[in-house]
Amino acid sequence: MMNTAARRILSVASRRVQGNGKEFSTLVAATEEFPGLPSITPEAAKASVASVTTLASGLVVVTENAASTSTVTMTYPKAGSASEAIDEQGAALINKCLAFNSGSGLSTIMIHRTIENEGAIPFAEASRTGATLGYTVEPDNAVGLVPLLATDCTFEKWDVRDAKKLASFQTAEANKSAQIALTEQIYAAAYGAQSAMGRPFYSTDASTYEIASFRSRGYGLNGAILAATGISDHGAFCAEVDSLLSESTAGTADAAPTSAYMGGEARLAAAGAGFAHVALAFEASVSAAMRSVLKECFSVVGKEAGVAGFETTGLVGVYAAAPSDGVGALDSAMTDTILSKMSADVVSKAKTLAKAEALFGLDCGSKGLAAAMTAGVMETGSFSSASGLASEFDAITEKDVSSALATILKSNPSLAAVGDISVLPYQGTFASRF
Repeated sequence: MMNTAARRILSVASRRVQGNGKEFSTLVAATEEFPGLPSITPEAAKASVASVTTLASGLVVVTENAASTSTVTMTYPKAGSASEAIDEQGAALINKCLAFNSGSGLSTIMIHRTIENEGAIPFAEASRTGATLGYTVEPDNAVGLVPLLATDCTFEKWDVRDAKKLASFQTAEANKSAQIALTEQIYAAAYGAQSAMGRPFYSTDASTYEIASFRSRGYGLNGAILAATGISDHGAFCAEVDSLLSESTAGTADAAPTSAYMGGEARLAAAGAGFAHVALAFEASVSAAMRSVLKECFSVVGKEAGVAGFETTGLVGVYAAAPSDGVGALDSAMTDTILSKMSADVVSKAKTLAKAEALFGLDCGSKGLAAAMTAGVMETGSFSSASGLASEFDAITEKDVSSALATILKSNPSLAAVGDISVLPYQGTFASRF
């Protein structure tokens, strides 16, 4: 049945279709004859100001007011594959492929036509730790499409069929990538191959019932994060969003499930591959800024040996690759990088690189800014500004880095290897060096 928000979307779309004609006039400014043209006297640039509000539904809304385009995203922390039950493997990926399909009384074609009429560009992403639906559009149209980020999916058989086909294609493509295979292996090594976090993200085993069951738990407003850029009036935006989503699925207040870090080994051998990819990771219960600095420290120290640092939520480590005849030297190169003393010069370079990467992420377009805002809210419950983000990195000292490194090295290392790895030592050899 069509809810109030769906009817409002159709009403807006209808008015836009009827009002798209040219306005005839004589001796008037171009902006009057062609409404919507950029102003010839634009406002001066201003620093971005972010605001965060939690609505009664439990939805967290974070906006900023300086972007010239609006990206609106809805992130569901409980919709990642780490929230799948043992019999729901693949439900997170397939539900991502069901984004913007039939729901809340609207057909798939009507949803996509409405998005197109508004001039929006939709996108959907998913990972182990959540799923994000969003669109990029001009600021004047930012709020009108918000209900499409929280539709009550009806799981029409043709939509589910197409979503499964798309998920199968994406899984097949992912299986061709050694880097994606290595990513799957490092999670299996870190959290256990049978844990929710360690099981493969790329899978299509879930049935329609299991897909629907997973969605009913993962896609509720309670605990979700709505991020929007280019919003001039945060209060009015929140009020409108609260009204538009009043009939959307609320969900529960339960937190996303967590998997305990174990440390271990996962190997995927391919003797004739002619190349090997290896990752070595440790548990990193530190801030995102510290993980980023540690990653850059490893990259600075290991540059000459072909070793690069990497980090993700809960993990930080090093990666290296080599042709078959060079695999025997990878273990020492990786462990030497991790055990190197992080001097003041190394830490200074790492902080500069990490801060630059974070700040460039804010300046790479409204989509990147919305992602950074969401990440900030997920980690700390707030998001300040570019200057506040820079201050986080500036506050990190050489002593802080040494202390964090000493702490993570106390955890059991996780070793993942893919390719021609017959001469690569096992995890126990790596662990004995720390």
